[in-house]
Amino acid sequence: MSNYVELSNLTKIYPTPKGDAVIVKDFNLNIQQGEFITLIGHSGCGKSTVLSMLAGLSEISDGGIILASKELSGAGPDRGVVFQSPSLLPWMTAYENVMLGVEQVFFTASKQERAEIVEYYLTVVGLADSMHKKPAELSQGMRQRVGIARAFALKPKMLLLDEPFGMLDSLTRYELQQVLIELWRKNKITALMVTHDVDEALFLSDRIVCMTDGPAAEVGEIMKVNFPRPRERKAVMEHPDYYKLREHLIEFLEVRAHRKPPTATPPSAPLKQIVPSNNNVLNPV
Repeated sequence: MSNYVELSNLTKIYPTPKGDAVIVKDFNLNIQQGEFITLIGHSGCGKSTVLSMLAGLSEISDGGIILASKELSGAGPDRGVVFQSPSLLPWMTAYENVMLGVEQVFFTASKQERAEIVEYYLTVVGLADSMHKKPAELSQGMRQRVGIARAFALKPKMLLLDEPFGMLDSLTRYELQQVLIELWRKNKITALMVTHDVDEALFLSDRIVCMTDGPAAEVGEIMKVNFPRPRERKAVMEHPDYYKLREHLIEFLEVRAHRKPPTATPPSAPLKQIVPSNNNVLNPV
């Protein structure tokens, strides 16, 4: 199977008065079409920097990104982005905020067709009765639902999520995780999400990419998550391997994230593998 997304030797350098600051160095990751990947690591390790380069919002210092066999250059509607704060235009209703992007992407569609797209996605995120309210009339969770609807409504090739639930209370966070995973399951859009939350990563992901600490952060380990889909939170948390995988992620963040992985593995030395009972594989990269 060919890779749908390829991040090759991705590097981000910022010039400073004291010299160049290397935030991310030689970050390599291949993603299959329809996968849900999360990036996890300590604050400041470069997770959002990687996502920003993939979104085309931050210039790439070195390396390259390929999406659907096309090298990326700059931002584009082929990538839908959901930020921690949805940044809605305050003078527009939820409907109008979503329609703004839909009109740009589906400019050849009829007015009725565009309206149906907007209404559909606002309805499936639970805003059927609030779509004509302005952001000031919506709670933080409802505004984030608008942001999720806006990203999916563009029908992008890839969905990018930068800690989309980081500002929400636990109950709202759990509700929106379920909304997101159901929308993703129906649309099967390739997704990359940045999170600090180990439980969120385990619930949503097909694979979890653990980043080393900066400066010059890179991929430390990639952990495969084989919980059955569609997923319900209770079933995932009751799975016999859930806490084994959770402990492994926490150990990485507490211990191994501070070490740099070896630059090369000798051919005679196989990679260490940890295989839980359901064949989840945790592969140091």
